Amino acid sequence: MRRLLPLPGADDVDLDEAYWLSDVGHQQVRGVMVASADGAAQAHGRAGGLSGPADKALFAVLRGQADVLLAGATTVRVEGYAGEQPTADRRDWRRARGLSEAPPIAVVTRTCDLDPAAGLFTETVARPIVITHRQAPQHRVAALAEVADMITAGEQEVDLSAALDALAERGLRRVSCEGGPRLLSQVAAADRLDELSLTVSPLLVGGSALRILDGALLEPPTRLRLADVLEDESFLFLRYLRAGADGEREVQDEVNGS
Repeated sequence: MRRLLPLPGADDVDLDEAYWLSDVGHQQVRGVMVASADGAAQAHGRAGGLSGPADKALFAVLRGQADVLLAGATTVRVEGYAGEQPTADRRDWRRARGLSEAPPIAVVTRTCDLDPAAGLFTETVARPIVITHRQAPQHRVAALAEVADMITAGEQEVDLSAALDALAERGLRRVSCEGGPRLLSQVAAADRLDELSLTVSPLLVGGSALRILDGALLEPPTRLRLADVLEDESFLFLRYLRAGADGEREVQDEVNGS
């Protein structure tokens, strides 16, 4: 994978070095998404249909840097999530940086319609987390509590700000939000998205596929600053950092030395 921006570029980029935040003083939420060249966030109903080898490699690196992986229940079901199981070398890498052996997956769900026997709960190193609200069906909550840690955030809908605060209270500061578009839209609407790692796939999809945000119009729109552009096999890897309207609030790109 080669770096196009910032200049001067480089022909061989260390992805861990490029994306690692070495000193997180407060919770940082990174959105990790893929889209086609015409803006579709899915192909044949799945984000995985847009991916390629380099994108999968970056996805694995970003997972490996996270304290927790945040995903919506629909994404978990459609993409066939299982628990993260890092290699021995990756576990050593994480331990050397003060991280747990593996990041738990935190699933946001309104209905708690998840199978306790699914791989998400049975094929994992770290016990998963289920985030729901107080009015969720209690028989489903009870079943999931047997196989996951439960977080209640909100009364009739999941309150994303409260949910992220609850994760931060558990020491989970590096949040990798893997979507889908509905969840990422809610995170952005809650003003909690600090960084966007967007892969642009060299495909044209057409149709009526979702964009990477599927939700209410953001007013005002969230300003982003382009920090890095990488390329491999015609895939573009864009790293955007969040900035406030006056340009003063930016994610800590300085900790990467950029």
